[in-house]
Amino acid sequence: MEGKSEQAKWLRRFRAISIIEGISFLLLLFVAMPLKYVMDMPLAVTYVGWAHGVLFVVYVYMVFPTAHKLDWKFGKTFFALVAAILPFGPFVFDRNLSPEEREMARH
Repeated sequence: MEGKSEQAKWLRRFRAISIIEGISFLLLLFVAMPLKYVMDMPLAVTYVGWAHGVLFVVYVYMVFPTAHKLDWKFGKTFFALVAAILPFGPFVFDRNLSPEEREMARH
């Protein structure tokens, strides 16, 4: 088991990646795709889609070491992975992590 300050660092890092990945997904769905299909600007999806793809891979890659360092149960780890494929999912999961981070800050 890691020290509390090390766990808090992992959690802050994961939460930051989660929020950025969630924003990139929403930009892809609600900005880039309408630009492509309504305004005939396919490059928007190309660039935003590429950035989101990279962020998605980083997010999924970070779930496993974060889950290990923070001693997450299978259900929480699974929820983190499912959250990455749902619009607004990373924000819902992040909200779930806020109390955990506050608890770590107290100790």
